Amino acid sequence: MFIKPSAYLEKVEDITIEFLQKNNIKALILDVDNTLIDYDQNLSKDVEMWAKNLQGQGTKLYILSNSNNKEKVEKVSKKLGIPYSNFAKKPLKSGFKKVQKQLKENPENIGVVGDQIFTDVIGGNRSKMFTILVDPIKEKDYWYTAWKRPIENLIKRKLTK
Repeated sequence: MFIKPSAYLEKVEDITIEFLQKNNIKALILDVDNTLIDYDQNLSKDVEMWAKNLQGQGTKLYILSNSNNKEKVEKVSKKLGIPYSNFAKKPLKSGFKKVQKQLKENPENIGVVGDQIFTDVIGGNRSKMFTILVDPIKEKDYWYTAWKRPIENLIKRKLTK
């Protein structure tokens, strides 16, 4: 089923090195909006420390965002010291496949982390990657995301039963 993530966690910081090793994940493709930063573009120190810790233990990280605001994505990328690709058109597979080539990993060894089922989870599942759904950092959302949240919340409730 394309809408079901491989794992469902509260936040990115809950993804530990042990979790990655257990699931044979060597690289993570990360969403930006409401996954790494909030609506107001705040990047928490906890997320910064989490990213540096995983990188320090050999996990490859890459940002894949649907945002067409290159400056916003680039700012997060520079702060975390990881490459990025914006305007990805998720859930289309092309962005995921492009990043997979950059990471030089098999799809089953790549985790896709994001707060949206209809972009991150479906795109990652279609690309045969391990998908990790996280809750949005804040409830405040962009208009083009907000309308999908009630549907996603129904799906999440079913996942947690």
